[in-house]
Amino acid sequence: IPLLRRALAMSKRPLLLFASPWTAPAWMRSNGDVRGKGTLKGHAGDKYHKTWANYFIKFLDEYAKHNVTFWAVTAQNEPLAGLFTPPQAPTIAFTAAQQRDFIAQDLGPALARSPHRTRLLMLDDQRIHLPHWAKVVLGNATAARYVAGLAVHWYLDAIVPPGCSLEATHKLFPDHFLLYTEACTGFFMFR
Repeated sequence: IPLLRRALAMSKRPLLLFASPWTAPAWMRSNGDVRGKGTLKGHAGDKYHKTWANYFIKFLDEYAKHNVTFWAVTAQNEPLAGLFTPPQAPTIAFTAAQQRDFIAQDLGPALARSPHRTRLLMLDDQRIHLPHWAKVVLGNATAARYVAGLAVHWYLDAIVPPGCSLEATHKLFPDHFLLYTEACTGFFMFR
């Protein structure tokens, strides 16, 4: 919070912050651990999913007490990485259908009821998953009305042309923006 305050004070224009979760608490996860392969227990609409959605609101509430607001949150950081992650990585696995249902039944309504004007971003994973992921989530009218845009990572861009992923998605869903949210170099050990 002190670093965010300093950055906000130094900026000549407003900073738009977004947050992206890595994992839910262990008691909410199918494997009973914050690390490794696991999903949220149960299914969308149940106590685990509603509680996880409320964690998002509590996070926003606590930062707001310090005058730090978030422009957006993502539903999950790299939801498909949860299927392939090393055993020590903290993540939650979601399929596109699971993320759609979580957004439509839990996270979207929780954000809409909250006092926060925070936008919701979906996917937050590699563009290799587009446009399929967008078709599943945004093809559902209930989920689509809660989603402002798609968060995309760049790590597999070399194998997926932008025309068949980003451009195809934009043509299908022109009212939802595409935003790169994660990138770095040096992530391949052989480079």
